[in-house]
Amino acid sequence: MVPQWIIEKKRNGRALTDEEIGFFIQGYTNGAIPDYQMAALAMAITLQGMTPDEIASLTRSMLHSGIILDTSSLRKPKIDKHSTGGIGDKISLALAPLVACCGIAVPMIAGRSLGLTGGTIDKLESISGYRTQLDEAAFLHVLNTCGCSIIRAMDNIVPADKKLYALRDVTGTVSSIPLIVSSILSKKLAARLDGLVLDVKWGRGAFMTTRTDAKALAQALVKTGQHLNLRIEPLVTDMNQPLGRAVGNALEVAESVDVLQGNGPADVVALTLELGARMLMMGGVAADRKQALERLRAKLQAGEAFERLKTMVQLHGGDPHTLDDPSQLPAAAIREPLPARHAGFVQTVDAGAIGRAALLLGAGRTRVTDAIDPAAGITALKKIGEAVSIGEPLVILHTNRRDCLKEARALTADAFRITAESVSPPPLMTLEI
Repeated sequence: MVPQWIIEKKRNGRALTDEEIGFFIQGYTNGAIPDYQMAALAMAITLQGMTPDEIASLTRSMLHSGIILDTSSLRKPKIDKHSTGGIGDKISLALAPLVACCGIAVPMIAGRSLGLTGGTIDKLESISGYRTQLDEAAFLHVLNTCGCSIIRAMDNIVPADKKLYALRDVTGTVSSIPLIVSSILSKKLAARLDGLVLDVKWGRGAFMTTRTDAKALAQALVKTGQHLNLRIEPLVTDMNQPLGRAVGNALEVAESVDVLQGNGPADVVALTLELGARMLMMGGVAADRKQALERLRAKLQAGEAFERLKTMVQLHGGDPHTLDDPSQLPAAAIREPLPARHAGFVQTVDAGAIGRAALLLGAGRTRVTDAIDPAAGITALKKIGEAVSIGEPLVILHTNRRDCLKEARALTADAFRITAESVSPPPLMTLEI
């Protein structure tokens, strides 16, 4: 086969065969097909789209570019959760141990932050000693011991996705639904899951800016899962305002600890419980949503989920005492409140602007190789519908970069719209797709 002929075929809107897709992905993975030809095909896919059969074939080819884990030693249902990413999204940190307490194995392969969206791996690495890179044997040991493990992808799992994701980020093809679907599902299928719960986000702080696009992505993920015998339950959630009241790595770990200790912001708690309930029902350990929610709340109230998180952290080499006293987590030298200029009610909080401000403060990266400051970010964030008085802090900015404060302060101030009229918070979740 000739790579440029395959590119031309997709450019002209024609469907590619399994053989053509497999040839291209295998060639790109082993270096026979260069970046510029892969970039051309990615752009052709972005512009012309793919049929469901093509997306399934692309996902399958990427999956088989590396090893598939042998998780047969896990005797519990293997259910994972994936989020398409958003500002303040720390759900995995509380969800994985909470669900593991209820008889589900959660083999979670997570990612780092890139751009505005936070990465679960960066959050965990703000815990002293936590190792996010485990080999297959160590990963399975943690899973068999405590029921959950959160790691970054091993080098030999879906290597095609590692190369292609970096290329997409610099070629304007990140938002392509076929490329998103194959990227997500190839990594999840590598863990031989029994089921996957999806949190597909839309809004100013998400890749999908409209609810319509988010639903289209959710439907494509479900359909591709059906092709590949993976059961998927999607949930579409609002990301026009940040999730919770903390944005930034160590700051989000501390907020997750609050959730597991029976506190935490209402939206974070509600989404954790809803996703957890779906995971329990999918794994067959709860008969219905009511029973699932009762079990999850009982584990939270008893403190079992918090203890399970500490066990997972310890098995990964981290210091669990840090979670008992979150003040031991990395802390910024500068903590500056941002006072409200007007009294009234918070009508909007632009999640994208908050994400850009957090990045400036040091909490994010624009390239994979950038270093992040685990202490940087934003806390005490006011939410839509809340009343504020003049001078009351809308947020507290945390940073070690004094030279970035002015710009971050301006971005954060512009993120808030305060009006005299009261407003109800928008619905967080769309339960039906």
